[in-house]
Amino acid sequence: MCHTPLWRTLVLLSLLTLSSATTLVKLNSGLKTAVVSFARKNSSAIRALNGDAVGGTVGLGDVSDLTYLVAATVGNSTVSLNIDTGSTDLWVVSSACQTQTCQSFAGERYALTQAFQQSQQGSVDLLFGDSTTGTHAAGPLGRDVVVLAGLTATNQTLAAINDTDNSAVANGGAGILGLGFPSQSFIGESIVSSVFKDIRGSDTFVEQWANYGPIIPRLILAGVLDQPLFTITLQRDELDVSGTGQLTIGQLPSGIDNSSLTWVPVRLYSESEGGMTPPSFASNEVYPLRWEIPLDGVFLDGVKLADSAQNASGISKPSLSALIDTGNSLIRGPADVVSAILANVSSTFAANASNAPLLPCAPGHNLTFQIGGKLFPVDPRDFVSQNSPGDAATCVASAVVGTDPPSSGALFSWSLGDPFLKSNLVAFYYGNLTNPSADPPRIGILSLVPSDAEEELEQAVGEAQENGGVFETTSQAAPTDSRVIVGTASKTHTPGLNGLPGSLSTATPDEENAAFSVRGLAVGAVGRACVLVVLSSLSLSLGVL
Repeated sequence: MCHTPLWRTLVLLSLLTLSSATTLVKLNSGLKTAVVSFARKNSSAIRALNGDAVGGTVGLGDVSDLTYLVAATVGNSTVSLNIDTGSTDLWVVSSACQTQTCQSFAGERYALTQAFQQSQQGSVDLLFGDSTTGTHAAGPLGRDVVVLAGLTATNQTLAAINDTDNSAVANGGAGILGLGFPSQSFIGESIVSSVFKDIRGSDTFVEQWANYGPIIPRLILAGVLDQPLFTITLQRDELDVSGTGQLTIGQLPSGIDNSSLTWVPVRLYSESEGGMTPPSFASNEVYPLRWEIPLDGVFLDGVKLADSAQNASGISKPSLSALIDTGNSLIRGPADVVSAILANVSSTFAANASNAPLLPCAPGHNLTFQIGGKLFPVDPRDFVSQNSPGDAATCVASAVVGTDPPSSGALFSWSLGDPFLKSNLVAFYYGNLTNPSADPPRIGILSLVPSDAEEELEQAVGEAQENGGVFETTSQAAPTDSRVIVGTASKTHTPGLNGLPGSLSTATPDEENAAFSVRGLAVGAVGRACVLVVLSSLSLSLGVL
């Protein structure tokens, strides 16, 4: 689902007693070699199952520009999942869910398989929301086969949700596909805690990412992907239908060159900033928590906005940064800066901040974020929405809202959601998952806003006025067709001890021609960070997703 700045996720673990007949390997100092061997065996099976595949691509569905959906096969069920870079875990509504939200959901649910039932390990209750909103998703944890963009992951950890009021489901998704870092996998932490029992520190948690981590990191650690990345573009289905929604895993999309993107480092979190003590085998490492990048500044109609005067919550004011979050349907920022934006574009809001920020639908306004020294505007067609049916003259500045200030474990001030991602192709590069200093995570951005975006908005408004005040709109189901990218050169990306990825070769994909190498990019200094603490109690408030 969409996550907002300072969202807290409370994971309540209901750990089941393991049967004495369990065959799962338990970690202690004498069995560490066996656990690493088990991880390698699991990764080898995933590699073999995917054959010559080095990546995959699949289109995205769109529900009113609020929820972007990707089709995936979970067990024997084909489900549409909300694609969410603001969280990490995979959860799917099961046939057992009978809440009002589930009863109103008309799509296919996850039918629990024997494999899931036999691998069940406890349950999880995820709470989402900022200081003024909140939803939950609860259900048992287990493992099943998952196919995404033509790529297969066996024994994939997930939650089969039987109780939820989550907005992702209310907006037409069967659940959430989290695409964040394994350090934020609360479901993974839950199962690792359940399976390995009396664990201390983060060693077991990190070592088990290849077995119990999220799907794309597992594909990376298994050596399947050509490059440890995925890219996303989002379409526009409201006001002026345009663009193409697509998820590409393992390589950049066809026709996109690496040098055309602006690359910036992902924020890393030190222990004092809300991160976790690193594992003993990588004691000097610091880790990312989420897809968070530095911001140089924010501009409105060419004028740089003043920085927020709000204090951070319980910490020193951090450097300016933003979360890139497909699960957030809006752009969220510091309340005082957002108020300044709305007062500048709306006379009704300027007169009274309790009024809706009404403004003419055209001409448009340019909200722009400076990232890596380059300006990335939000398309003016994504800054406003229709205020009332039949009126194509008056719109509302609905894309930008205020949210909570930064806090420990959540240092970002802005969350750049779908309006930003409809305007940009974004590449999410994991780098080296277990030793990020060897290959730091980063994000690459390519603006897709046409030079005549203002004219496009004015034309859309004119056509709507001639059509009785009705704007162009559509709705798209998540396409089930996907395409596997097949390499013509053998990959050398293989996991080493503790799942460390080795070197990567660039393969030439089947039906795609974009060969590239992200390695070697000069992306500037990278901050410090840590992963979350492995759960050691039955109730623990965890950091922001």
